[in-house]
Amino acid sequence: MLRQQLEDAYTRDRIMRLSGVSERQLRIWERARLFPARDAYAISDVKALQTLLRLKQAGLGPKRILSVFAEIRDKLDHVTDPLMQVTVLLEEGEVRVLVDGQRMEAGTGQFLFNFDSQEITRLVSFPVNRKSDAEQSREQKRAADAIQWFQRGLDLEQGGMSPEEAGAAYERAIELDPSCVGALVNLGTICFHAKQWKRAESFYKRALEIEPDYALGQFNLANLYDERGDLGKAFQHYQAAIKAAPSYADAHYNLALLCQRTGQVMRAVRHWRSYLKLDPASSWSEVARRELAKLRESALVRTDHATNQ
Repeated sequence: MLRQQLEDAYTRDRIMRLSGVSERQLRIWERARLFPARDAYAISDVKALQTLLRLKQAGLGPKRILSVFAEIRDKLDHVTDPLMQVTVLLEEGEVRVLVDGQRMEAGTGQFLFNFDSQEITRLVSFPVNRKSDAEQSREQKRAADAIQWFQRGLDLEQGGMSPEEAGAAYERAIELDPSCVGALVNLGTICFHAKQWKRAESFYKRALEIEPDYALGQFNLANLYDERGDLGKAFQHYQAAIKAAPSYADAHYNLALLCQRTGQVMRAVRHWRSYLKLDPASSWSEVARRELAKLRESALVRTDHATNQ
């Protein structure tokens, strides 16, 4: 009776899966004007969102990121769009921001800025030489190839091809880009359906280490624990999915069922109501209404029994 999340072809959902960014996080960056809110996206937006994600993982909030980008534009006349022209790398526990593909070490003294230890520790720049051009080209090609393999996996799944073929495409995407959250989650789901519980759990956890607010990853991991009877962990990850995406209807549905099974009646009622507000007209909503009616009837029976005693 659990609801399984299916991959869809909506442009906004697809760009989030490609970049590994949650709906909640994307909205935060849109409100901060770090990323434009729009109806359609291009593949080039993946790099922009992944840059923001790495800066967030380094501990920078939206205001600090805005100031970093403003200073980059001020120092480097040729950089007009830091999201597209800057590359962020995590190396040996440190964050390095590369401009034009060239990394300068501390001994050179060629830093653009100095931040405290909880923010970016190294900002580096120019000039580009032949070797750095080649390195940058290889890096960009691997990232682009990873996106293409991930997309191929989606297409194979949506086209009804064998899970093995789609899984091989996702594995190739991860090989090229180990931080490809969408591929990790989808490969985990293929393992889930094959009842390869340990592998599925491993892929989901790897994805959530990269992007803890990725609601789909939290939801799928909760489903796995629910299926295996580990209700405490299932409850924890359903809640995490809803925290990351409060309008996640399927998470409310499954959490309502879980609360109902464990005797948490008021919580179950609350999540059934939340689900019905988000999905009032599907066939699943009829199930939700029946379960909610059962809980209400049970509560009335208990009330009458207590009154008559």
